Amino acid sequence: MKTFNFLQEYILENERVQLRPLHDSDLEAILYFADNEPEIWTFSQQSANGLKNLKTYLSTALNGRKAKTAYPFIVFDKRTQQIAGSTRFYDFQKTHNTVQLGYTWYGKNFQGTGINKECKMLMLQFAFEELNLDRVEFRADAKNTRSIAAMKSIGCTVEGILRNNCAAPNGRRDSIVLSILKDEWFGGVKEKLKAKIEKERITYSQ
Repeated sequence: MKTFNFLQEYILENERVQLRPLHDSDLEAILYFADNEPEIWTFSQQSANGLKNLKTYLSTALNGRKAKTAYPFIVFDKRTQQIAGSTRFYDFQKTHNTVQLGYTWYGKNFQGTGINKECKMLMLQFAFEELNLDRVEFRADAKNTRSIAAMKSIGCTVEGILRNNCAAPNGRRDSIVLSILKDEWFGGVKEKLKAKIEKERITYSQ
């Protein structure tokens, strides 16, 4: 069993996508999305639209890594050779051997291209097969139907709604909670996700 070493520069990749640690130096690379695609963060707890918000977003993400509770990644799409977005592990609970996966966003040109499943496969493999975690949790605004559908499509189980549980840019929100357990990952979720990825790769290579 490996330990989550927050000081290590983890790189997760396959033939389609690379996830590498997010750094301050990535500000310029993702500034385009902050300036031109503000709708990306419509349902996000922490908006990164505009330079000021993006700097706060980066600072929060990197401070989470320093505190050993989060590990943010930049997403690089090998198909287009472009930065596509960002995602992260967060709320790492060593005592309970769990983590949350979220703060995921992709530029509009990368949405619906299959890249999300590729990223989730890499992260879930890492969580369950390298770190031997027992549970990976996902949360989203209960109104974010697109995100919820994406989480269900990778094999997440809906657990319920946390009512009015956290602050949001425009007040408070209800959060839906979903999860994948280690036994579920090895019991079929991984293979089903792998099959969906192979199907999407064929679709987007045509």
